[in-house]
Amino acid sequence: MKVRHNVRAVLFDDGCLVFLHRGWPGGSPYWTTVGGGVEPGDADLEAALRREVMEEIGATIGPATEFLTLTEPGEKVTVVQHYFRADVLDTDASRRGGPELDDPDLGDFAPVRVALDASAVAALELHPPELADYLREEAKGWGV
Repeated sequence: MKVRHNVRAVLFDDGCLVFLHRGWPGGSPYWTTVGGGVEPGDADLEAALRREVMEEIGATIGPATEFLTLTEPGEKVTVVQHYFRADVLDTDASRRGGPELDDPDLGDFAPVRVALDASAVAALELHPPELADYLREEAKGWGV
């Protein structure tokens, strides 16, 4: 059985959370975290996370802390999703790049800022459901 590791970021930026709004013609839109697959050239999971955040939203991040790991068994490939929490240090959309931005068949990858508020997080169609559940519970302690 092959195992693929992905890294995902729950990003905090000036009182907001940053997610990606995904959508494509004929599909239902949803929100997800910034991130993607660990590549052979990545030194470790955090290096992969930093690369993915730069590619998808053009941002640099501070220290990253892993807070959730989900394993998705498949017939041919098991995917292990590593979720990290990090603060955005700076963003410049001109630094975005990567194959997903150049392939219209992969749909829209628009960064979206969401209020750091339990009701705002609950209102999102956030994928995967396990992350949405975790964030709704976590948001209760944000005090906003």
